[in-house]
Amino acid sequence: MSQFFIRRPVFAWVVAIFITLFGLIALSSLPIARFPSVAPPSVSIYASYC
Repeated sequence: MSQFFIRRPVFAWVVAIFITLFGLIALSSLPIARFPSVAPPSVSIYASYC
């Protein structure tokens, strides 16, 4: 199969471009939150001095 693409480099480029385009289209249609809201960790220290 690699010989097929070595003999036809233009066809290999076209296939690679189509795979990239379809991947970008699929990525844009995914219902995943890119930056979910996550509360940062916090530390509270209370000290009283009498």
